[in-house]
Amino acid sequence: MGRSQESFSKKDIQARKEKKRKDKEKKMLARKENVKSGNLDDMIAYVDEHGIITSTAPDPSKKDNTKLEDIEYNVPKRDRSKEIDEPNTGTVTFFNDEKGYGFIRDNDTKISIFVHANNLLQEIKEGNLVSYKIEKGHKGPAAAEVKLIK
Repeated sequence: MGRSQESFSKKDIQARKEKKRKDKEKKMLARKENVKSGNLDDMIAYVDEHGIITSTAPDPSKKDNTKLEDIEYNVPKRDRSKEIDEPNTGTVTFFNDEKGYGFIRDNDTKISIFVHANNLLQEIKEGNLVSYKIEKGHKGPAAAEVKLIK
C-alpha cells in the first residue's frame, strides 16, 4: 500500500510509533553514558551507632565493645509450666448472651481472649472473674472450660 492511500489516523499512529522508538533510543543512550563503575566501594553502606544507614564509615572512637552473649536475637521462650498445670484467670470484659460470645481479659498478660458460649461450664456476665484454659480456635486463641470464680 502506498503512502498516498494512508488515512490521517494511520499517519498519526505511525508518527507516534516513530516518536516512541526515538525516545526509547535516547533513554538507552543516556543509561549507557551514566553507567557507574560497578566498584564495590560504591555499593557498600554503613550503619552508624544510632542504626542509620550512611555511605561513610563509622568513627572507630565511638565503637562499642559488645559481647556476643549479651545480644538477644530472638524472643525468650514462654514458661509453659503455667499453661499446663494451672488454668488462666481473667475478667470478662464483654459478653453478649443473645449471640453467645464475648471476651476475657487475662489478668497476667492483659490480652483479650475470645470466648464462645459452647465453651462455658457456668453462666458468666461482664465483670466476672473466671478461670479458663487457652485452646486454638478458628481465628486464633480461644478460651475453653470457662468457670466462674466470683
